[in-house]
Amino acid sequence: MEYLIRFSQSHETFRLPELQALAVLEGIDIEVISYSLDSPFCIIRLLPPSSPSSPSSLSDPTTLARKLIRRSILAMSIHELWGHGPDLASVHTAVQTSTPALWPQYLECSFKFTLDSYQGSRSSDQKIALINSFSYLGFLGPIKMRSPDQEFTLHELWPFNSTPLGIPEPSHLYFTRYLGSSLRDHLPKKLDLKKRRYISTTSMDAELALITANIALAAPGKLFYDPFCGTGSFPIAVAEFGAVALGSDIDGRSIRGDEKKRTLKGNFEQYGLLGRLGGTFTADLTNSPIRKTALGTPGDGVRGRVFDGIVCDPPYGVREGLMVLGVRDPEKTPWVERKGREMYKQADFIPPRKPYGFLAMLDDILQFAAQTLVDNGRVAFWMPTANDEEQEMPVPSHPYLETLSVSTQVFNKWSRRLICYRRIPDKDVDPAAVKAREERKLVGKTADELNPFRKAYFEGFQTPPATGTSTPAPVTETPPPN
Repeated sequence: MEYLIRFSQSHETFRLPELQALAVLEGIDIEVISYSLDSPFCIIRLLPPSSPSSPSSLSDPTTLARKLIRRSILAMSIHELWGHGPDLASVHTAVQTSTPALWPQYLECSFKFTLDSYQGSRSSDQKIALINSFSYLGFLGPIKMRSPDQEFTLHELWPFNSTPLGIPEPSHLYFTRYLGSSLRDHLPKKLDLKKRRYISTTSMDAELALITANIALAAPGKLFYDPFCGTGSFPIAVAEFGAVALGSDIDGRSIRGDEKKRTLKGNFEQYGLLGRLGGTFTADLTNSPIRKTALGTPGDGVRGRVFDGIVCDPPYGVREGLMVLGVRDPEKTPWVERKGREMYKQADFIPPRKPYGFLAMLDDILQFAAQTLVDNGRVAFWMPTANDEEQEMPVPSHPYLETLSVSTQVFNKWSRRLICYRRIPDKDVDPAAVKAREERKLVGKTADELNPFRKAYFEGFQTPPATGTSTPAPVTETPPPN
């Protein structure tokens, strides 16, 4: 049996990575039969479990299908696919050929028929005619428009702009039996930033934070960490899915807020998640109290590495250059460090900072993940890039991490990517890749040298002119979120 997933037509490049991550989380093997970024309809097949002892081997396919999308944010519903084709006649042929054995199960139950037309519309008479064309199914039960026992849907995929162009028929149709819905209509609204007690200008949208948590496999019994937690968007998202969340930030004020209700802790209290807040502290990746395990250390591959997942949206360094805890020139200003040791417990203390490279930060995130994630643990973080291919920033890599997915949210002249990696067990790491990484060097001193995205942003993401041509004036644009 094949199944139809009805996606939301939004964040298209995130949909398949989220679905595949949920399949891993639920222990369900799936095969994607048909999928396109331009369509909200995806056909999948549930494969036999790879192991007879796996939990999925004990469940019937309908239960597994419901489990697959039950906590999805981008999938709306899942359906048993009875037939599909480029026109209504081919749909009827498919239904009459492959599903007659299923019809007797639904003869006496209450039911309803619905029409789901994407990018198209039908008149009332056309809808009735389409529904009546399935009368051969022979259902005898009462029709109930609210809470029926079964719901059958004819999904239609129409060409773009079909109504104003007067296109008479859809390009593809699917006839299905409804199985279950996801959390899409509930959870993003519950965590909506507009209703949250404490946010900042860089707080991540609730929907995207939840998608990130899904892709990183947040679940009960897991420990997650956000090293740039701010007001807590990602810790809240992973906690909502049952994980215990830890968070840190270079600026403790963003965590403490007004030290009353408008705090990161207050946000957890607002959602009844305080029991899943493992703790918060002031630190950065280069000055962290978290113990890191040396790569390649002999052992069982888990001891010394404690995090099941790391999720974060690191600063982009556009409004102000990236900074890290430390003294810019300790030899010229030795008193700064001395005073810091005396004053660090004061509530209004702001620790000194020094310039930090954007590429160095990405590199440090991957290194930190490699040293702290358990085997097959995931790190998912956001990074900006220019839309121009000539200025596009490459996806960073690490020999101990496998790149699983790269999803892109496009703005005007720049985009941001959500990149997800899996921690490779030590025994599977490529020694040549490790050696190549050790020979690499990051250079730069000024803010623009240290952050190529910042430089491109303030130059309007314009391609460098050829020799002998003039440089056009920079184009202004609304700043990115951080």
